Amino acid sequence: MADLQIAHTADLDPGVLRAGRALLCDVFDDMTDDDWEHSLGGMHALVWEDGELIGHASVIQRRLMHAGLALRAGYVEGVGVRADRRGRGHGAAMMDALERIISRAYDLGALGATDEAATFYAARGWRPWRGRCFALTPDGITRTKDEEGAIFVLPQGVPLDLSGELTCDWRGGDVW
Repeated sequence: MADLQIAHTADLDPGVLRAGRALLCDVFDDMTDDDWEHSLGGMHALVWEDGELIGHASVIQRRLMHAGLALRAGYVEGVGVRADRRGRGHGAAMMDALERIISRAYDLGALGATDEAATFYAARGWRPWRGRCFALTPDGITRTKDEEGAIFVLPQGVPLDLSGELTCDWRGGDVW
């Protein structure tokens, strides 16, 4: 039987964080130090089975700019389930927990979806951003055309024009 744990990064011991990173490195062949860094500083949803970590997801705060507003976004990062435990509802359980956090603490949810995960998020009510995407970089606002079509949002009551422009804050590695 699997157990779901919800905890802030600060409340997880280093061994649990190492296990989370190792899990995501197994799930994603191209996991980088920046990718792991992006998963830290917020709330983690962890799935444990017989003392082993088999699922990880986190939501961290970011600022997204849209229609002249700086929106507080619950940005989902590091969603992965061990290959031999997929298809059993673990991803949905983690997302249920993170979506509850987003609904109570943020203006909207946002994430960058892989092609394989897009259907999963869409079925949960996440909506693809149809407009142009940008990042606020040290060199100014820069279009992130390669990310367009992969950004999904979970509206939380703030009016959003999904065909408008969306700009994310700066961070190292992949900005989205």
